[in-house]
Amino acid sequence: MNFQHVRKVRRAGAVALLASSLVFSVAACGGDDKGEDKAPSVSSDTGKGRGKQDAAGDPLPDRSKTLVTLKNDAGVEMIVYSAKRDSGGFLTVSGDFKNSGGESFVPPVQWSGQEEAVVDAGPSLAAMTLVDSVGKKRYYVLRDTDNRPLTTSNYELTIGAGKSLNFFAQFPSPPSTTTKVDLQFPGFPNATIEISG
Repeated sequence: MNFQHVRKVRRAGAVALLASSLVFSVAACGGDDKGEDKAPSVSSDTGKGRGKQDAAGDPLPDRSKTLVTLKNDAGVEMIVYSAKRDSGGFLTVSGDFKNSGGESFVPPVQWSGQEEAVVDAGPSLAAMTLVDSVGKKRYYVLRDTDNRPLTTSNYELTIGAGKSLNFFAQFPSPPSTTTKVDLQFPGFPNATIEISG
């Protein structure tokens, strides 16, 4: 066997290994993409959004029920519509940030959290946490295999006057016996929200 033949065999083996690894990675990651790399649309549409998608293809929150409405010092409302258990052991919180003021609002860097690992993900809601006071546990936003937070990210740097930013954040699901958790997010008061599903 000559060296050229050995090199060809090694290359072919490496290509086959790489191809099978990529197929496995796609299969392992498929079906759960929440579009965290896409910038959600910022719009003035705060009507019922059941079953619809925003411009980025992310599902809009079901606005038929409001769990809680919180307000920060700048007059921006954080409206939480659902905290729903998903199949696979996840809890997804979804809602809108609504700027009811007369000036544009610049989301603070604190919304992205203080972890150095998620800095490269750009603006996100990685600082959001849930607290199960009965189980005495705190839940943080989940990360994907590239350490990107599974939450709305790379959104516009401002929310214009009268505009809204829809959001989602995924957490590990608390035990089924836990029906309520405390939502904590920088700049907004803490609030208790009810879990469905």
